[in-house]
Amino acid sequence: MERLPLHDGNSSADAELLSRSGYTLLAVIMGAFSVAGILLNVLVIVVTVRHRQLRQPLSYALVNLAVCDLGCAMFGGLPTTVTSAMGYFSLGRVGCVLEGFAVAFFGIASLCTIAVISIERYIVVCSPMGAVLFQTRHAVAGVVLSWVWSFVWNTPPLFGWGSYELEGVEISCAPNWYSRDVGNMSYIIIYFSLCFAVPFSIIMVSYSRLLWTLRQVTKLQVSDAGSTNRVEVQVARMIVVMVLAFLVTWLPYAVMALAVIMDSSLYIDPVIATIPVYLAKTSTVYNPIIYIFMNRQFRGYAVPTVLCGWNPWASDPQTSEEETTVASINRSQRVSSKGSLNE
Repeated sequence: MERLPLHDGNSSADAELLSRSGYTLLAVIMGAFSVAGILLNVLVIVVTVRHRQLRQPLSYALVNLAVCDLGCAMFGGLPTTVTSAMGYFSLGRVGCVLEGFAVAFFGIASLCTIAVISIERYIVVCSPMGAVLFQTRHAVAGVVLSWVWSFVWNTPPLFGWGSYELEGVEISCAPNWYSRDVGNMSYIIIYFSLCFAVPFSIIMVSYSRLLWTLRQVTKLQVSDAGSTNRVEVQVARMIVVMVLAFLVTWLPYAVMALAVIMDSSLYIDPVIATIPVYLAKTSTVYNPIIYIFMNRQFRGYAVPTVLCGWNPWASDPQTSEEETTVASINRSQRVSSKGSLNE
């Protein structure tokens, strides 16, 4: 098939944006992350379905995140691996639209699910209104909202409001950030605001409040200093890893898109523009590791599944960090809340 036209028209369709070895390297990198993402997320889904003990309210959001990442890896990572190996986008206009839609659809659903998880952690740990419970119906509502929200804002380009176009070194497609058309610009601005800025704000506010709560619990000295500090460090480390992974994988892509939207004359070298694209697609690997495999309870079931029944951590005497933290913080918050009310 013929190659699709470039975004900006500054070079011809036959221009070499990257060397043959460069395209091959990109194919190897994306192929490795795609395969790893597929295997890890399938493992998450299978283990959760097989073990009833893991079917807690939060698990609905975690499994939904795995489904989103699996979709990104299969419909975004694998096609990009093939086109990278070929050195050009070989799927034609229809393939570009379908690939762009699939990646955006699963990607935004993933971001929204991460926001749901951040809200859950905030509610469970901080309990700002007392004994607030994150129940199954809340998790299901969050999952459904994630898919509906993503579907509503990713389908307009299929009907003429906005479009999907090649990006970077032209081996994958995404929403068209480059067009100055009024209709396209209006769509991109609304899309960026509602599909990135809103989930991003929820994530940052939830985790910021969570860290603040942990600090307050330490000051209250509701337990011995060593134990409290240890709990704070454990959870703070997990939160920092989560937020940093989110920022590293998605923020560069969002910043690049926003820069292009705001400055129509801005030129970004295609090779440089490809880096944020690849970082965003690697989140399919980081998410299951950070959000699920750092949970000892889940790891206790996942590791024997992979190692045919053998679990090298079976003798680990420590309890789940998250369970210990939730119990400690909830007790602390309730004591603090009651004390404040009595005053």
